[in-house]
Amino acid sequence: MGIIHFLNVKNGDCSIIQHATGRVSVIDVCNAGRVTSEHKGLDETLVKAAVHGNFNQKDCPVNPTAYLKRLGVTSIFRFILTHPDMDHMDGLHALYKEFPPANFWDTDNAKTMNFGEGSPYSKEDWCLYRSIRDGTINNGPKRLTLYAGSTGQYWSQGDNGDEGDGLQILAPTRRLVNRASKSDDYNDASYVILYRSVGGRVLFAGDSHDDTWDYILTNHAEDVRNVELLIAPHHGRKSGRKYEFLDVVSPSLTLFGNADSTHLAYSAWNYRELDYITNNQAGCVVVDTNSSAIEVYVSNKALVAKNPFVYPSYSTQHMGYHLRTLKRRETKRSRRSI
Repeated sequence: MGIIHFLNVKNGDCSIIQHATGRVSVIDVCNAGRVTSEHKGLDETLVKAAVHGNFNQKDCPVNPTAYLKRLGVTSIFRFILTHPDMDHMDGLHALYKEFPPANFWDTDNAKTMNFGEGSPYSKEDWCLYRSIRDGTINNGPKRLTLYAGSTGQYWSQGDNGDEGDGLQILAPTRRLVNRASKSDDYNDASYVILYRSVGGRVLFAGDSHDDTWDYILTNHAEDVRNVELLIAPHHGRKSGRKYEFLDVVSPSLTLFGNADSTHLAYSAWNYRELDYITNNQAGCVVVDTNSSAIEVYVSNKALVAKNPFVYPSYSTQHMGYHLRTLKRRETKRSRRSI
């Protein structure tokens, strides 16, 4: 298939990749708690989002578990936890109960958690994660702790000499993970993954910070130069970081999460005249990479309808309205890439 779903899940992250091989990857999860009567109709949620004329799509989040069922997904081949922050594993227990993944990508971290009163997150999500990380779960998934440059069957190598599911690991390195464990700040231990497809490249940046990008630009600059689509690091938040990496990555389009607008780094993109959309504008974003370009769909009809020269064209397959086409950009592949 080669279809990516960037879900509208409040203040966290969740992306689903339906690979051309038929396998399914889920990168992070948020708002995936137990499906209740309020989630009984995902179509109803998407319709509600579609008529929200003043955007505010954050008020219409989807539940990833319900969304996967709506897609007809029956199993998750790999779950990738970019790093062990709770907004990236919110609802992990409920998701695991419905779709126990065959493989679990994790970082070799030493994080601990304390849950005080008023925490918005569930302790059972953390306990499940810890049991997977520490190897104490019975009949758990295969846990892989992979580093930049790691290759292997299915994610980067297929059965016929191809690239498998097209996933290239750009970060972290063992050094970055070790430093994160010492500082107890796990953003620079985050996975950064480049997805290669027929239509172009999609860069999943997790919560990667400055040290990660120094490493990537030194070792993988040509892999990330002029990418077609960037899933913004740290949901697009300002987070006291440098933005020179954008001069190389220079994405045709960037997807931001749902952080409050005062916390988003609009100025770094505006200064470079780079396009972006947020979950709060678009709702869910569905990206089709199967043709010679990337086709972008959004669940919020109002975002498309604001352009008086465009009639909103709805795709049942993509559960959204066609927003734009991202043309493939040619670039040299790094000598250090897989």
